Amino acid sequence: MAVENEKLDDVISSLIDDVGEEQEQQTAPSPDKPISEQPVSLTPRAARQVKLVRKQEGIEEDLYLRVAVEGGGCAGLNYKLGFDFKTSDDNEYQSEEIPIIIDPKHLMYLDGIVIDYPDGLDARGFTFDNPNASENCGCGSSFAI
Repeated sequence: MAVENEKLDDVISSLIDDVGEEQEQQTAPSPDKPISEQPVSLTPRAARQVKLVRKQEGIEEDLYLRVAVEGGGCAGLNYKLGFDFKTSDDNEYQSEEIPIIIDPKHLMYLDGIVIDYPDGLDARGFTFDNPNASENCGCGSSFAI
């Protein structure tokens, strides 16, 4: 059990926002912009993959899909996906019957994002279509505002 808790702690710590206040002020979209009612959407393919991962990895049903950003990557910010417990600070959403949590500090970076999971020959895992990104890295997991 202690090993499982350590793994969960590693997942949670990897999801913590590493964007410093100074960098956040330089790259952040306007905080005055209203956030959508449904800021994050999963395609049906992405939802199927989330359910498959949950089943294959034996992930508890009380864990939510966390969508987050952190500083780093080729373009400045990285997308983060993982299963996590909801905190009192998190906002909860639902897409394709998948409960999603987002730290409100991340919403200005993620508002309007569509997460997909292509399943063709050139598939590379989860992809992110973010209308807030001014540039994207070739790997698809990094973006700039």
